Amino acid sequence: MNTVLLARLPALGLRQAFLTAGCLFQAAWNHRAGHPPGWGIQDYDVFYFDSHDLSWDAEDRAIRRAAELFRDLPVKVELRNQARVHLWYEAHFGVASPVLRSSRQGIDRYPVACTCVGIEAATGALYAPNGLEDLWQGVLRPNPRNPHRGMFRAKAERYRRRWPFLRVTG
Repeated sequence: MNTVLLARLPALGLRQAFLTAGCLFQAAWNHRAGHPPGWGIQDYDVFYFDSHDLSWDAEDRAIRRAAELFRDLPVKVELRNQARVHLWYEAHFGVASPVLRSSRQGIDRYPVACTCVGIEAATGALYAPNGLEDLWQGVLRPNPRNPHRGMFRAKAERYRRRWPFLRVTG
């Protein structure tokens, strides 16, 4: 599914579009566990960055275009403009987010360090600011770029329930 999404994403014309999050790191853990690649993946996250229009209407238009582009696929695609995160993050997660300057900064802020991965739609380049070793080894560490320990612990425990081989450190 990731390959199909990446092939289609450039058609949206979004700046700094990345396929990111669970559809990547969970696919790796599924492989290790002997599950199908898409096992348990609830949605496919796409980040983009457009600081020219921070309105909900602009983001909603992009979301609707993506829904149309992917309507034939049996998956949920969640599109989010990283330039707008600081406007809604605290209401949703209970902690403030800094103003982000790029999609990569959004990826940098996942609570679990090894889950900070993305694939740039335009180039196919992998972005993994913390490397891939912990991801392959199943080591869950707090992300120093996101100091919210409660968020880390909640995510780490949720992941461990699904992939018992994962190890929580820190």
